[in-house]
Amino acid sequence: MGRYVRMAKLTSSFKNMVISLLSITVFSALTLGSVYTLTKEPIEKSKTAKLQKALKEVLPTFEHLDTAIKVPVNNVDTLNVYKAYDKNNVFVGAAVEANSKNGFGGEIKIMIGFDKEGNIINYSVLEQKETPGLGTKMVDWFKMSNTKHDIRGKNPAKHRLLVSKDGGEIDAITAATISSRAFLEAVNKAYQAYANNPKAPKTHDVSSGASNIN
Repeated sequence: MGRYVRMAKLTSSFKNMVISLLSITVFSALTLGSVYTLTKEPIEKSKTAKLQKALKEVLPTFEHLDTAIKVPVNNVDTLNVYKAYDKNNVFVGAAVEANSKNGFGGEIKIMIGFDKEGNIINYSVLEQKETPGLGTKMVDWFKMSNTKHDIRGKNPAKHRLLVSKDGGEIDAITAATISSRAFLEAVNKAYQAYANNPKAPKTHDVSSGASNIN
């Protein structure tokens, strides 16, 4: 008799444990779902605000933008290109969201603007996970006036936008060559996407990439 009592208690305990675990799982799922719902909108608003800020930073003065068009590059990536126009609906330049997955800390995402001749106006780093004090310097490094690493005003169709160690014209961030290469990879990809939009000047064969310019 005692044996059956013990078995009944064990069965009851097992059932209670299963019910408890299920309750905890359901509660956790509901809690996570609620947190996701509450944070999704603020995160999306933050991303949109960051995107709008970047567009203003990298483009010339404009009146309106086209909806982003998706342009393929390297037969692998597809980049967003935002074409900008003045009050007379004349094309003044374009901004491109570009990326490289070859950063020291992972993927790097930038927004870079080109004028109607294909010259770089400015850039903004959207995302990066590089080493603090080294690769993170890319936020400002490549737009420091009167330096050999300022890419502003340069046209990837005419300038070799690679680090000097690789035969290019740009000085890498000190002790952060990998981060610099990744950044410039994103820049060159952005130019390929820009040059493939129908209003851009056709100054070179973009299928070969800016890295092949002599």
